[in-house]
Amino acid sequence: MNNDRNTKIVILIPCLNEEITIGKVIQDFQVAIPEAEIIVFDNNSTDRTAKIALECGAKVIEEKRPGKGYVVSSMFRKVEADYYVLVDGDDTYSAEHVRQLLEPVMENRADMAVGARLAEYTEKSFRPLHVFGNNLVRKLVNWIFNNKLTDIMSGYRAYSRELVQSIPILSSGFEVETEMTIRILDYGFRIEEVPLPYKERPEGSESKLRTFHDGFRVLTEIARIAKAYKPFTFFGLIGLAFIITGGISGIWVIMDYLEDEFVNKVPTAILATGLMLLGFGSIGIGILLNTISYRFRENMRLLNKIIRKRWGNEVGETCTSVDKNSFAKTWLL
Repeated sequence: MNNDRNTKIVILIPCLNEEITIGKVIQDFQVAIPEAEIIVFDNNSTDRTAKIALECGAKVIEEKRPGKGYVVSSMFRKVEADYYVLVDGDDTYSAEHVRQLLEPVMENRADMAVGARLAEYTEKSFRPLHVFGNNLVRKLVNWIFNNKLTDIMSGYRAYSRELVQSIPILSSGFEVETEMTIRILDYGFRIEEVPLPYKERPEGSESKLRTFHDGFRVLTEIARIAKAYKPFTFFGLIGLAFIITGGISGIWVIMDYLEDEFVNKVPTAILATGLMLLGFGSIGIGILLNTISYRFRENMRLLNKIIRKRWGNEVGETCTSVDKNSFAKTWLL
């Protein structure tokens, strides 16, 4: 991997109470890639995280809004570079493999490289429910975008400048990795996975993930993904459930009518009719939204290509990241 002297690489580390590990993480990256600037984004830490980071020679920027999504959005908005590496500050990712992670992006084989964690890890690296949630989201995303990604939620990634300037971040929490992956696939950018080792947290260091709270957010994210990118499937399944329930209820009404040619179960008949109408209505909404979604996504891809082709680097020079994020959010919402 050849690196031009004028090429700027930044290591971005989002942190919340990581005083036990942040010093080692910074020092490891200083050794592994000394030409890179290391920036720690402190997300309201109540311990010595920020102080230790400064003592180790890193630049520290505060982000007061709680949540990893807000931190990543702030990183992409405030930092200008040619290549970006995003890594958690918990010392679970290997700094010595950073050049291996950057290689696909710097050689223009990919717009984002992901450190896939599932190739080498210990039993304590993952919690069982986290593995289940990761696999569930991964299968859904691969099904929607016809891809074969193995790790959707990795916190170790490398990005090109063009991608950072083109992708808005709307999530607030730990689902930000899923959102970024979806947007990158939807916009037609290239992703390459780099199998890397994943370590367990050092003793005394605690994960900020809350199994049930964040698990619920994962389920919500799955529903949101399906609704946004597969509306016909999402509303079609809801409609099918209504139709089946209505059909079962209707069988009782029909059997009742066949006995004496009179409907005695009027409430059940009304319920069955209502459920059937809701079912067909839901399927109709799914068909309509699927058509609109397809055309909207097609237009967004075309718009993104026009901006990248006509303005290129001029966008990065004349527009602030705030302007670009606001512009993207306006269109995406």
